[in-house]
Amino acid sequence: MKVLITGGAGYIGSTVGTACIEAGHDVVVLDDLSTGLRSFGEGRQLYVGDIADGLLLDRLLDEHPDIAAVVHCAARIVVPDSVADPLGYYDANVGKSIILLKRLRKAGIGRVVFSSSASVYAGESGDGVDESAALAPASPYATTKAMVEQILEDAAAAGDFRAIALRYFNPIGADPHLRSGLQNPTPSHALGRIMTAHARGETFAITGTDWQTRDGSGLRDYIHVWDLALAHVAAVEKFDDVVSADDPYRVINLGTGDGVTVRELIAAFERVTGSTLQVAETGRRPGDQAGAFAIAGLAERLLGWRAERSLDDGVRDALAWADKLAGSA
Repeated sequence: MKVLITGGAGYIGSTVGTACIEAGHDVVVLDDLSTGLRSFGEGRQLYVGDIADGLLLDRLLDEHPDIAAVVHCAARIVVPDSVADPLGYYDANVGKSIILLKRLRKAGIGRVVFSSSASVYAGESGDGVDESAALAPASPYATTKAMVEQILEDAAAAGDFRAIALRYFNPIGADPHLRSGLQNPTPSHALGRIMTAHARGETFAITGTDWQTRDGSGLRDYIHVWDLALAHVAAVEKFDDVVSADDPYRVINLGTGDGVTVRELIAAFERVTGSTLQVAETGRRPGDQAGAFAIAGLAERLLGWRAERSLDDGVRDALAWADKLAGSA
């Protein structure tokens, strides 16, 4: 099967591409390289440009009329940036996705797998959530994901295509063989900030200690990026079993089913590295939530998938990738 991956030179998209190739699928990548790396597109058919570039999309789709499915990963993803620049985020994540989807419809591509986010859920208690849980996006970034989900659901109901929205929880780690990983040397998520603080000998700030969680710090479900990539392969391969003409849209959670607080993440980092992290407590940031963890039984039932790698595996692989990145700088 030939698969188009938008944002396929980024952290998640490139890892999904590798997993697809290992499973025997052909991969075409579309990425503007604003955050992705050209090297992550090597060995696959890379088109450099914007997902809203109609001429580029037409050329790509004309040159690959056998594309059977699209994995749509392209998006801006930094929550505080979305709070500072909501119009930019709505344009990049929603407006451009509509242009892409119209071109896919015109080309007759009927299978879309969307990179969504667990940030669409109400996350005030740190509880587990299944796919029917209440939605309450707390940032423009999260709202863009919820909006594209709604667009996909409505378009699928209209017969434009069928779609699966995969609601990721919190990816960490790297390709276990270190072929790809976080391309940003100073990532904004909690583990990235912990690693940066440790490398610089700085204090790590726990942002918010009054959440309704077991220790007051925010809680997340940290899923290894390779497990996440394998879930995409399963979604592509089992697409026709999961969604049909009569039931053309499906939401599926992807997570481990375990909630990890920031304090517990710090403990895992210290356990893996054998060192102590300097920690301070500060207030909440705009757009923050207490968090939630996945109730992911649907993924196992429909995709035959469940997360296999541990929190420590994710921390260990993230550190190994960071060392590789530093060595090549």
